[in-house]
Amino acid sequence: MRVIRGRADSPEGDRERTRELLDSVAEDGTPVVRAWTPHRHLAFGRRDANEPGYDDARVAARERGFPPVERSVGGRAVAYTGTTVAFAALEPTEESRTGITDRYEAGVDTVVDALASLGVDAERGEPPDSFCPGDYSVQAPCSTDDGDRRPGKIAGIAQRVTAGAAMVSGVVVVDGRDEVRDVLDPVYDALEVAFDPASVGSVAAAGGPSDPDAVARALEDAIVDGRERSVASLREATGPSREA
Repeated sequence: MRVIRGRADSPEGDRERTRELLDSVAEDGTPVVRAWTPHRHLAFGRRDANEPGYDDARVAARERGFPPVERSVGGRAVAYTGTTVAFAALEPTEESRTGITDRYEAGVDTVVDALASLGVDAERGEPPDSFCPGDYSVQAPCSTDDGDRRPGKIAGIAQRVTAGAAMVSGVVVVDGRDEVRDVLDPVYDALEVAFDPASVGSVAAAGGPSDPDAVARALEDAIVDGRERSVASLREATGPSREA
C-alpha cells in the first residue's frame, strides 16, 4: 500500500491530486491512503449550491475567515479549521455497483479503531442536527462547557466509485470545535438546514490528542492494517510544484 503524505497548495489542488491518485489506483491496482491537514476553508456540497441562501452562506463563511469552496460530491457544508484532518482510502475494484455498503461499514470501523488507539471511546452515529448529516458518521462522548459530557460528532464518511477504483474518504474534527460551531451556525441558517452547534465534537474534547499529525498517523495505521507500506510525499506521487 502506498502512503502519501503532505498537501497541495490549495483545497482545489488537494482534490485534483486525490483524483489523480484515484486514477492511478484504477490503472495499477496498488491501494493508496492519504491522511492530511487541509488548508483552512469551508467546503460546500452540491446540495448546498442549489439552496436559495447559498450566496449568503458563502458570505457568512468568508466573513468568519473560512474561504468558501464548492465540491462536486459529498453532503452538506463542512468546516476545515487548519487542524481538521481529512483522509482518503483508495482501493482497486472490479465492480463499481457492488460493495458500497460494505466499504462504508468498513470505513466507519476503521475510524473507530483509529480513534480507540488514541484513547477515544467512539462509535458509529451522530447527534441530531449534526453538520453534514449522514448514516456513516462517528461520535463520542465529549466534554461540555458546564463540565458534563454529551455525544458529539467527530467524523463523517463519504464514498466515490469510478471505473476500477473506489475511495472511502472523510473528515475528522481534531480540535477547534468552537470555530466549527461559530462558522457553521450562520452558514446552515442561511441554507435553512437544521443544525445544533452543541452537536459538534472533537478528538480533543473526547479525551484524545489535539495534535492533527497524531490523528493522521493513527488513521494511516488503521487503514493500512498491517499491510506492507511505502511512504512518499504528495510531490513525489503527483509531480512537482503541487505540495505546500
